[in-house]
Amino acid sequence: MNRSIRLTLIILLLVVILIFGLVVGRQMYLAGDRAPAPAPELAELNTYVYDQGRPLPEFVLLDENGDTVTRDDLKGHWTFAFVGYTSCPDVCPAAMANFRRTDNLIPDDLPQPDYLLVSADPERDTPEQLKRYLGFFGTNFHGLTGDLETLRAIAKSLNAVFVHREVDGELLVDHSGHFALLNPDGEMIAVFQPPHNPEDLAEAFERIYEWARANHARAS
Repeated sequence: MNRSIRLTLIILLLVVILIFGLVVGRQMYLAGDRAPAPAPELAELNTYVYDQGRPLPEFVLLDENGDTVTRDDLKGHWTFAFVGYTSCPDVCPAAMANFRRTDNLIPDDLPQPDYLLVSADPERDTPEQLKRYLGFFGTNFHGLTGDLETLRAIAKSLNAVFVHREVDGELLVDHSGHFALLNPDGEMIAVFQPPHNPEDLAEAFERIYEWARANHARAS
């Protein structure tokens, strides 16, 4: 092989290597550009955000209208969820009031979330009772009631618990006081620890939504 042919082959080989390197580099760049951003750090807002949503168990329960509700009914919108009960003397009324104030603070250009009370006292929290109670707070306030063990499983998936105890013949219910946020896939994506401040809740929701929207755009 003469020198000119050898030189030509070397140049062609270098060109192939260069093109291959550019292609691989571009693919790595695009892959990096599409990688999901980590969950925002919102400790200053008493909020923990999961990098990936945590699914709820399958369930069949009743809402405040007596209609059947399943896990799929929680999809397609954002939902603040809270485990409590309508006869709660202190924690639950304060929680509902915080939700109502938060609802008024969320800007109109953001998705408007629902607010869900998961009953820890289904024997007394009939659909009719839930409707009377939740109707005071707004049309986007809803409830779940029904089988006790199913409600316990949902509470557990929201990192919450509740316990029944009887004192002087009266049923009391001890329950967790934090809020959870469900994303439009019906998965828990964040937890808000007390004390709850409506301004902080609204800010945390906006930041979580913007993060989730940016990640959705990256994946598209």
